[in-house]
Amino acid sequence: MKVISIISSSRKGGNTERIVKYIEEAFLQVATEKKLKVEFEQICLANLDIKFCRGCRICFDKGEDLCPLKDELLNIRDKISQADGIILASPVYVEDINGVMKNWIDRMAFHCHRPAFFNKTAVIVTTSSAGTSNHGLRTMKSALSAWGFHVSAQRNFKTGAFIEDNEINYRHGDQIRSIANKLFCTINGHRAEYPSFYSLVIFKVQQIYWGKTRKEQDTFDYFYWKDQGWSEKTCHYYVPHHANSIKVSLARIVGNIVSNFFA
Repeated sequence: MKVISIISSSRKGGNTERIVKYIEEAFLQVATEKKLKVEFEQICLANLDIKFCRGCRICFDKGEDLCPLKDELLNIRDKISQADGIILASPVYVEDINGVMKNWIDRMAFHCHRPAFFNKTAVIVTTSSAGTSNHGLRTMKSALSAWGFHVSAQRNFKTGAFIEDNEINYRHGDQIRSIANKLFCTINGHRAEYPSFYSLVIFKVQQIYWGKTRKEQDTFDYFYWKDQGWSEKTCHYYVPHHANSIKVSLARIVGNIVSNFFA
């Protein structure tokens, strides 16, 4: 079992990094009790070369491998592809994720068109010095859901400007253990094979969009969906799944309605 933590804070040893560390430790404890081996890898986005998106659309029209920005983005993508789950964590700046995280999400936008992580699980964490509207959590969840992730837990930790380690355990220990346990159970129980209603709706909307044979849609995205067989009306999701048939049917009805707004 492999878990990757993706952190966007620039503060070494800051609140966000240490909250993630405690989640990893709690996850390891659960895995050890179940006699399962776990491999962790931590990625600090602030320390990597990830350039700003230029909006050239090459990743959409020709594929992300031809992106003119030669940096470390695709290396991160490949690491995620090899993992079972991720912990995505960002500090809250002005009621949203910080710029480092937003830039990374922007650069990964091709996965909104070509979801690739429908067999992966994620938990989402933000840290804020005071109260927050949780807009940052919604930003990250929207992106991950569009990319195919099964999001099993999310939480904002109110930490103040800096919180001591003993205070983290005292104030947030239960929530940290809960998040770690949900991530473990979701991965170990293959819960990603039970897509959410929201994920099923997203699939149907995209299926309709990419199934249209308009000339302007003869792009890499269009042919990718066609080659995967996802454009076929008999296809209900990216991969075989165990979602309830009633939920699938309702999601397809809602998807048909929503797709009218993207025509």
